[in-house]
Amino acid sequence: MKKYEIFTLITLAIVIAIPIVLNLTVFDENGSPDDPPQEENGDSNSDGSNDGNDENNGDGEVVWGVDSASYTDDDMYSCVIDNFGEPEVWGRYLGDREGVSTGLDNDEVDFIHEHDIQILVIYNHVNDARGYDHGVEHGEQAIQYAKDLGVPEGVALFVDIEPDYPVDAEFMAGWYDTLSDSEYEPGIYGVFDEGSELDDSYNAMDEGVQESTVVWTAYPQEEVTTKENAPKYNPEGPDSAMLYGWQYAIDAETCNIDTNLFRSEMLDFLW
Repeated sequence: MKKYEIFTLITLAIVIAIPIVLNLTVFDENGSPDDPPQEENGDSNSDGSNDGNDENNGDGEVVWGVDSASYTDDDMYSCVIDNFGEPEVWGRYLGDREGVSTGLDNDEVDFIHEHDIQILVIYNHVNDARGYDHGVEHGEQAIQYAKDLGVPEGVALFVDIEPDYPVDAEFMAGWYDTLSDSEYEPGIYGVFDEGSELDDSYNAMDEGVQESTVVWTAYPQEEVTTKENAPKYNPEGPDSAMLYGWQYAIDAETCNIDTNLFRSEMLDFLW
């Protein structure tokens, strides 16, 4: 065989060998095409569940707080801190109701704020929660109380509808319309157990009203706990509401408080 023929054969062999070598190199680096794809380094388990630190059913951060019918002073504050923990929210009432609750005043507001605690504002001057005009009347009274106290714009006022109060959808619609037309936001507190008069009345309201009302529910009821031992956030209430608060236990023996959990969204509606 002549030299040029040998050279030609060698050249062809090299040309043929180059892609083979390159393919082998690529597969060695990236894995065989038959290898199963690797999972990304995420937080999901093989069953699709999320194993991250996302507590409270994906509802985001939850904060602990208290509410009380009693005036907040050094003794009350120390009682709560020493026996339960430091709250981020403190629920208090607009105006005095004889034999039931002491209303907020400016000194108490300053005291609570000096301890970096936000105030949940409650209106509890209702005995009969029926009728649109009645809802408007109480809404106007709550607004006046709030203005007199200096409650700022954007804060929710929570009407307290106790389980033994008669209630209908028209009252809550009147409350909603009056509050939503003011500088304040409409909120409702009550025991929203399924099938109750309160729950049924709420669900009978216009869908848009339901979706635009902040709800603080007292159902279900569990045991009073410290902040550290609070239960998982698991309230029951209207599906379409902004269900941001849960009073999970009432009537602590050590201090005159009830204990609560709140979704972080609630903080936007507090003072």
